[in-house]
Amino acid sequence: MTDAPIVVHPPLPAGGRRVTVHSDGRDEVLGIAYSDHDLAVFLAAAGVADPEAIVNDPQWLEWRGARAHEFHGD
Repeated sequence: MTDAPIVVHPPLPAGGRRVTVHSDGRDEVLGIAYSDHDLAVFLAAAGVADPEAIVNDPQWLEWRGARAHEFHGD
């Protein structure tokens, strides 16, 4: 586990992954991403200037419970 402020949580059974950002001492849900495009849209809406630049940077974003860029459930 890292101290990355953005977390892409494990895939949900129906598919998609919850995306949260830790800010001001709390976690805020940005939405459920079903693709890298969804993730980029959520990050841009949260104020990330270049979302594509951080999706593989562990200082900014942590992928949990499955490989990065996989959004399907079991």
